[in-house]
Amino acid sequence: MRPLWFVPLALSLTLLASACGGGGSSSSSSVPSSDAAVVNGEHITQAALDRRLSEAKCSYALQTPKRTFPKAGSQEYQAIQQQVLQNFVQRIELRQKAPSLGVSVSDKQVEDQLTSLKKQYFGGSEKKYAAELKKQCVTDVEVRDDIRANLLSNAIFNKVTAGAAVTAAQIKSYYDGHREVYTSPQTRVVSHILVKDKALADRLYGELKGGASFAALAKKYSTDPGSKSQGGQLTITRGQTVAPFDRVAFALRTGQLSKPVKTQFGWHIIHADKPATPRKSTPFPQVKESIRQQLLQQKRNGALQKWLDGLKNEYASKVSYATGLAPATSTPTPTTTG
Repeated sequence: MRPLWFVPLALSLTLLASACGGGGSSSSSSVPSSDAAVVNGEHITQAALDRRLSEAKCSYALQTPKRTFPKAGSQEYQAIQQQVLQNFVQRIELRQKAPSLGVSVSDKQVEDQLTSLKKQYFGGSEKKYAAELKKQCVTDVEVRDDIRANLLSNAIFNKVTAGAAVTAAQIKSYYDGHREVYTSPQTRVVSHILVKDKALADRLYGELKGGASFAALAKKYSTDPGSKSQGGQLTITRGQTVAPFDRVAFALRTGQLSKPVKTQFGWHIIHADKPATPRKSTPFPQVKESIRQQLLQQKRNGALQKWLDGLKNEYASKVSYATGLAPATSTPTPTTTG
């Protein structure tokens, strides 16, 4: 598994900045020829953009199976280029806004995180770490930059969403409104023989009524590959098999044999091997915490999105792009978490 920091910026979806949506003005003649974009006075050079694209190309070559990096100028290449550039833009926006939130990342935090990752992936070996950097076509400085950006993203997420809360009443209301999610449907162990024509089904039904072995006939005649080798036996869940089969299978008394039943797959002879299990609801106390976490995450995402929308509007006139590098006027804004 490749460590988080080795995923090139072009392909990383872990940063809070991914949800910013970028934004900014269209192409501008005010952007220096050496730059790809300018974000509120901070420059993103074309060289930096090209460097990150080369890392993305390197990552393609390391994938299994190996992937061919899109040709320059192609739609796929432009999409990757735009993602890289937008991540640069969004990182700068977050870095510029962090002080107003009272959020910062220290050099020690970056170093501690890097040390932890080195231990996790390389057993603390600097030699192995350096070899992996070379393999991934990235530098130690870029690794540290990515770690810093990731830590800042998480810190901003936590700050912006700190006020999100879920009440006990909201948790119980959700549970009551989604009882089907917390209820296990009936299941039943049955055996069946599936054949294509009714004449054969009738003959086999007669043999079974006369005492023939169900398993033996299933192995010999059934066309159902999923149960044939098990003598026709399988466990079904109510509502998850075709309607005629489902209705008959759960209506049979335990030990009872059905007459041939027609479905879109052919003719079935069904034997109820065991009693059906009852529907079972998961008690509220067992799922209370998971519901709380789910609802809390939704509220945090909502708070984050509101803040990001404001950030996007604030920077709408503060970002300028080199000719041909401005983003599309409308860009989907994915939801992210810390």
